[in-house]
Amino acid sequence: MGGDNKVVLLTGAAGGIGRAAALKFAAQGAALALTDIDDAGLEETARLAGEAGAEVWTHRCDITAEADVAALVSGAVSRFGRLDIAVNNAGLAHRPARITDLDLDTFQRMLAVNLTGTFLCLRAEAAVMRAQGYGAILNVASLAGLVGAPLLGAYAAAKHGVVGLTKTAAAECARSSVRVNALCPSFADTGMVAGIAAGMRGGEHEAISRLLTGIPMGRLASPGEVADAIVWITSDANSFMTGQAVAIDGGASAV
Repeated sequence: MGGDNKVVLLTGAAGGIGRAAALKFAAQGAALALTDIDDAGLEETARLAGEAGAEVWTHRCDITAEADVAALVSGAVSRFGRLDIAVNNAGLAHRPARITDLDLDTFQRMLAVNLTGTFLCLRAEAAVMRAQGYGAILNVASLAGLVGAPLLGAYAAAKHGVVGLTKTAAAECARSSVRVNALCPSFADTGMVAGIAAGMRGGEHEAISRLLTGIPMGRLASPGEVADAIVWITSDANSFMTGQAVAIDGGASAV
């Protein structure tokens, strides 16, 4: 469906949701341009995707660095000749803290990676796709980009910015047949979520148990479930959706 003969650029590919998405696209026949700053994790994802039959190109990229992002996108186009799908998944969270206890360095780091990094990737990808006259971009935001996120204020601020950036880019790119959407997962069974929970009262397991009380389905998402949504949203079967921030949250935003 989503990956058939497509060229897919994916950031944050070293593990978690990024790796799961890379393998979903690989299984559907996509060629992959993968990036991360975790060299070992990136190499492992590339190996697994290659074993699934995908042609894979990797490039280490710090998405907060404009020159790195330019080299990533131009390198992917040089390697594969075009860019059909881009998934801006790279991001990070901070240790839980009330806004009154957040330091400026943490706040600025969240904006630099989660918002500015997404902007730099989106800008470069959209330029290529507008020139082509087609393409699909997906920014992986968060449920924290749609609602408040107590103890994750800096992260929430950045992810709200990603949603606003997504909607604006979608409006600007629609006439060029370039779709831009955001996916907003709640807590998934990933290392990042485990790290957040470990910094909360009672430790990881107790904190996750508390988090689950706010999710009607009563469990975390699997990375594969989020990856399935990524593949569908960017697929040709979803050709009339743009400018949307889609929650995948086990019902958390419904209550």
